[in-house]
Amino acid sequence: MPWVPELFTAPALQALEEKRHRKFETVPFFDGVLTGEVDALIGSFSGEPELYHPVRGRIRGRREFEVYVRDTQAWLAERNCAIEEVLTIHGKSRGSGEAILHLDGGEAPVDLPVAVAADRVRDGRLVELRVYYSSWPLTARHANRPPVLQSDPKLRAPDVVGEYQRALAGGDLDAIVDTFQPDGYAREPAGGRFIHRGAGALRAFYEQMFSNGGGITLQHCGLIDDGQACALEYNIVGWGKTELPPQAGVAVYVRGETGKLAAARIYDDVNPPIGSRK
Repeated sequence: MPWVPELFTAPALQALEEKRHRKFETVPFFDGVLTGEVDALIGSFSGEPELYHPVRGRIRGRREFEVYVRDTQAWLAERNCAIEEVLTIHGKSRGSGEAILHLDGGEAPVDLPVAVAADRVRDGRLVELRVYYSSWPLTARHANRPPVLQSDPKLRAPDVVGEYQRALAGGDLDAIVDTFQPDGYAREPAGGRFIHRGAGALRAFYEQMFSNGGGITLQHCGLIDDGQACALEYNIVGWGKTELPPQAGVAVYVRGETGKLAAARIYDDVNPPIGSRK
């Protein structure tokens, strides 16, 4: 996810396949950007390129997109970036991909979790891309992000993902911990050390998440599901007793063999009204 492999030059595609040791159904987002083959990236869209970025906002049209690609290439090279692919989800008309960018930092290396969601037309070309990550690993500050999608009141998350959403909204500590399998984990947007694995760590994490007087209120906007994993795009509008201006995010939920959650990975940039959490 998300670029069309056939549009890249043969040497560029071969280099990517040798690097990843596999053939591509779609070329991962950052791998494609690093090739610098702007025509292939733009050709992957059904119309003019459109991308929503956490910091730069909406990027639309060839000129703006070319500037974004050049700037991103330079930034990744400057930070000596190594890309770790995590998971790709292919839905009927939408897809998502996750990666961790391992970057050189001023005092220590930085690991930046990033998710990219895409809308597609029937031939597989892109309509638009939406990039999600937290600014905290980069700047030690949050850059709260306005909504990029409208709420869909009819959207219902299925099975254990729906159970998780109900527990999250209701601030039900027992119920949300019970949605995870014994070795399941939740990862906060900042990634790194903010991973909580196993029932005890999950209970402590969500107890603090619910310590502002209740659960976390999300407007559900889009769902990408392949049966194994589910990506839910949302606007967060409330945290316990605190109302929030709507802010965009996405979370990826991976189902384990038991049907419960093996992982919940969160990508937003909300400043939690609960003290020291990131």
